[in-house]
Amino acid sequence: MPLGSVHFDLLMLQSLLLLVLLLLWAPLETGAQNDTEPIILEGKCLVVCDSTPSSEPAGSALGMSVRSGSGRVAFSASRQTNHEPTDMSNRTMIIYFDNILVNVGTHFDQESSVFVAPRRGVYSFNFHVVKAYNRQTIQVSLMVNGWPMISAFAGDQDVTREAATNAGLVILEKGDKAYLRLERGNLMGGWKYSTFSGFLVFPL
Repeated sequence: MPLGSVHFDLLMLQSLLLLVLLLLWAPLETGAQNDTEPIILEGKCLVVCDSTPSSEPAGSALGMSVRSGSGRVAFSASRQTNHEPTDMSNRTMIIYFDNILVNVGTHFDQESSVFVAPRRGVYSFNFHVVKAYNRQTIQVSLMVNGWPMISAFAGDQDVTREAATNAGLVILEKGDKAYLRLERGNLMGGWKYSTFSGFLVFPL
């Protein structure tokens, strides 16, 4: 067989092999494109698209589901002064905070020092209430709709400054109100540097 004919046959064989590889690769590439990754949009919505929806999709047609992405909720407040209890605080025994550090979602009201849950979910709360030059034992409780959920005590008479501190997870319904209440003792002359914080861990 002439050398030119052999060279031509080799080129034809290489072309055929390349064509077969391209034909085999195309379905794999198509399948990979069908496995669409979720598309996360910063802002108000989280959109998840499925390019291969089932014959009977549980959600909307075209395999698309939309979930609210506006679930960022967090607050943190502190006391900057040794504010003497007012007539209102003496009556309600609510612990008020005069400085807002964080208020994502604006669900913590500074005037009333009450957090209102925007949706049902698991929330994390922590507090640190300081008493100074006060020999009385204080008890501070995290209240939800008027009911104590977690409490903390500070009662060492041999220190000039002490804090009642606690933290925990609480399930709140939409519209539930959470705040701190002084259940025992008084905060006369103290509570500067006290803090109250909380955030939504995840919705339910």
